[in-house]
Amino acid sequence: MTPKERAVAALTLQTPDFVPTFELEFQLEEEMFGKKFITDEIHPNNIHKLSQKEKEKKLYEAAVYMADVYTKLEYSIIPGYGPDDKNGSLELFLKYLREIIGDTMMIGYHGDGTYSIPSGERMYEFSYALVDDPDGMKKRAEEMANAAIERNKRHQEMGIDCMLLCSDYCYNSGPFLDPEMFSEFITPYLAKIIDAAKKDGLYTIKHTDGNIMPILDQLVECKPHAIHSIDPMAGVDIREVKRLVGDKVCLCGNVHCAALQTGTDQDVIDSAEYCLTYGKPGGGYIYCTSNVPFRGMDPDRYRLVQDVWKRMRDY
Repeated sequence: MTPKERAVAALTLQTPDFVPTFELEFQLEEEMFGKKFITDEIHPNNIHKLSQKEKEKKLYEAAVYMADVYTKLEYSIIPGYGPDDKNGSLELFLKYLREIIGDTMMIGYHGDGTYSIPSGERMYEFSYALVDDPDGMKKRAEEMANAAIERNKRHQEMGIDCMLLCSDYCYNSGPFLDPEMFSEFITPYLAKIIDAAKKDGLYTIKHTDGNIMPILDQLVECKPHAIHSIDPMAGVDIREVKRLVGDKVCLCGNVHCAALQTGTDQDVIDSAEYCLTYGKPGGGYIYCTSNVPFRGMDPDRYRLVQDVWKRMRDY
C-alpha cells in the first residue's frame, strides 16, 4: 500500500498492511535533517521581497525538502505546515508539493472554526458573554464555522486532502465548558464544519488535548474520520477509548509527550508499545505522539518512537 492508502484505510476503519503514522506538526526538521521548513526567505514577513522568479524557486526548494523529510519519516499525512496563505504563496507551494509526491501521501492543513479555550486575559469576557449574550455568541459561532467552511473549500481546491481541526477544548481536568454548554456552543458548529468538509471530499481529524472523556460522545457524534490526540497526560487511556468508540472513529496518538521530554528511554518505549498494543487491533488507528514532536525535544527520543513503530507496525 502507499502511505496515503494506509491513511485512508485507517480513517475509514479498515485494516491497512501496517499502522500508518504522521504528526500534527513536526518541529524537529532542523535537528534531524539540517534546516527549517520555513526559511527566513519564505517567511511571511519576507517572501513579498522576492521577485516572482525567486519566489517560485524558493517555494519549489521548500516543497522538495518537505517531501524528502516526510518520505524519510514514512508519514502517511504531510502535516498542516507551509508558507503563509497570502499572495498565492500557499497555492504555489502546494502545487509544487503535489507534483513531487503525486498521490502517494495525503496533505493536511489546519481547518477548525469553533470556539477553543480562551486565553487567560479573555476568559472572563468569554464566560460572561456566554451567559449575558448567548444568542450573540451563537451568531459568532455560526460566522466562524461558515468562514472555516469557505476556507477549507478553497484549500481543498488547492490540493489539500485532510483537514486538521485544531481547536483545543480540554484541560487535564476536563472540557473548558460543561457538556451541556459544549453541546450548545460548539458541537453543532463542529458538526457543520465536518459535514461540509466531507461533502467536499476531505478527510477530517479532530484534535484537542486534555481530558476529552466527558465530551467523547459529542465529538464522535460530529462524525470526524478521526480523533487526535487521546492525551495520556490527562489520563485518557487509548485502551478504554478504543473499547468505547473504536468501531465508530479512527484514533490518532497517545504516545506520551511528557515522557519524551522528561521520562526515561524506557518510559518512551513503554508508552509507544502500549499505544500500538491497544490502538492497532482491528485497524482504525494512526500512530503518533499525544501532541507534536516539539522544538527542543531530544531527537533521539523521537527516533525511539519511530523505532517502536517499525518493530510493531505490521498487521
